[in-house]
Amino acid sequence: MKTKLENSFLTLYLEGRIDSGNASQLEQEVMAAVEEAKDAAYMLDAEKLEYISSAGLRVLMKLIKRSKEKLSVYNVSPEVYEILETTGFTDLLQVHKALRKISVEGCELLGDGGNGSVYRIDEEIFRLDEDTIVKVYKPWMKEDAINRERSFARTAFVNGIPSVIAYDMVKVGNCLGIVFEALNSDTLGHVMRDHPEKLEEYTDKYVALAKTLHSTHVPVESFTRIQEVCHGYIDHLGKWCSKEETELLHGITDSIPNADTVTHNDLHPGNIMLQDGELVLIDMPQVTLGPPIVDLVAIYRDMISAPTASAGAIEHSIGMPAELILKTGKLFFAKYTGISDPAEMEGYFKKLGLLYAFNVVLIPGSGSEKAMAKADGIMERLLRAVVIPNEQAIKGLFRTL
Repeated sequence: MKTKLENSFLTLYLEGRIDSGNASQLEQEVMAAVEEAKDAAYMLDAEKLEYISSAGLRVLMKLIKRSKEKLSVYNVSPEVYEILETTGFTDLLQVHKALRKISVEGCELLGDGGNGSVYRIDEEIFRLDEDTIVKVYKPWMKEDAINRERSFARTAFVNGIPSVIAYDMVKVGNCLGIVFEALNSDTLGHVMRDHPEKLEEYTDKYVALAKTLHSTHVPVESFTRIQEVCHGYIDHLGKWCSKEETELLHGITDSIPNADTVTHNDLHPGNIMLQDGELVLIDMPQVTLGPPIVDLVAIYRDMISAPTASAGAIEHSIGMPAELILKTGKLFFAKYTGISDPAEMEGYFKKLGLLYAFNVVLIPGSGSEKAMAKADGIMERLLRAVVIPNEQAIKGLFRTL
């Protein structure tokens, strides 16, 4: 049996057929490898495993009992997975099915973003439905984060939120990907750009989608709460913040009301498709449970603040010129809030700006290299000059806006 010890992880490679004829020898080799690796964690690679009988399963049971954590087995074929599921071992093991391997060479590139690129799949090559695409994630994207987007998309869809349908995870070279349904449509951003005469009509649909999202109640276990995400970011800010400052940020986070409604957290027209006259959400790795104000701050960031502060980047993301983004953003908020007085709207934007400053302060805690490079400036310019002096006002706004 092949083994590999690397970074305190012992990988045991299961191959061929494991039955009563060789289970005893397998047990001896497995236990010898485990003993030699001492305190290393271990996992199983079943890519070349064709069959495992009850005798082999008993060897796995002994290994499960020795493992301090739930034992993981990777690259499990459908045939072996059926055996594990039938015998109850999928409850005892962390089972990861083998990923289908595909290539996007020669495929049409539909879009390219910060976390991945989207390709239209050639059905003759990959034997997939013609109405599918694959989102290939960047090499640094971790499997759990990618799985989270797939899970969020599915959960949103089954709860009645108009969202893209996600299929299986695949392997594309050294990267991971998710197969999605292909929407025969364009992004809302591109449609608004190409049909400015219908801007108000499309903004009405945009507002209606946001309100549908913000009024959809889902089981609390469906998504992570926004407070948990914020607390997690704050826990990683110790390099740039004092203990007192991080405690203050935790306190502000605690002022965010609990809610069982959904926030997309990146709800701009570049992440919305227009399909047969209806809007459909895409790009859902950041979905959380939270009050609507969380989404409104993100929309303020992209549609009001960014067009004047970093026009080039937001134009690329949304697919609209900066002046049209700003115009659409103002129209969105007027329709969403019902505020028609310009002075009152200006005051509303100042309130959203305070909440946005708090949002920006947390970003270096996400681990983004770009944000961490700017962290010292963010702490001086926003945390100490804006957020701390306005702590009580920010807490009040989270409760009342």
